[in-house]
Amino acid sequence: MAAEADGSTAGGRPSAVRDRILATASDLFYRHGVHAVGVDLVVKESGIAKTSLYRHFGNKDTLIAAFLQEEDADFWRQWDAVADEHRDDPAAELEAHLAWIQARLRRPGYRGCPQLNVAAEFPAPDHPARQVAAAHKEEMRRRLSDIAGRMGLPEPKDVGAQLALALDGAFMSAPLGGGDQIAATLASTVHALLTAPRAQAESS
Repeated sequence: MAAEADGSTAGGRPSAVRDRILATASDLFYRHGVHAVGVDLVVKESGIAKTSLYRHFGNKDTLIAAFLQEEDADFWRQWDAVADEHRDDPAAELEAHLAWIQARLRRPGYRGCPQLNVAAEFPAPDHPARQVAAAHKEEMRRRLSDIAGRMGLPEPKDVGAQLALALDGAFMSAPLGGGDQIAATLASTVHALLTAPRAQAESS
């Protein structure tokens, strides 16, 4: 299929130019923060014309939202790959999720959850990037609640919300240092949250 002058393809499929712009912007946004990265820097680092950036994304807000959508898709691809291996064992599934998330916390250059980082920079609830971030966190609570329900825990929605809060705390704390300790504390916190509902049910 013939490529257009700006690298796009007929039929509306993503182009190599769009991919390069988004990959460059995503790297810069994650490493430096969204407000610190201007369109001119994205253009310079990606080696494309500014008109191409605006042709593909319209404005910076749309580019930021696209960055978060890519991060969201990548996160859930990893989640789904783990979940597929443990469909009949929700407890093992949760442990496997915990393992890859702990590895994420320990990796060099980890700057935290991009959804939380961007939400902190854009307090307006109607900002498109903040809406992507909010939807990501709602999906996190839903998936964790589903696991808690399949484990037979009482009040699975409450447990899911508590687990999500523990994960978000780890995502925010790890960039400040001590990723190994944060990962270990996350594991102990998750296990305590899983034990508490059963203990309460048995004592009632």
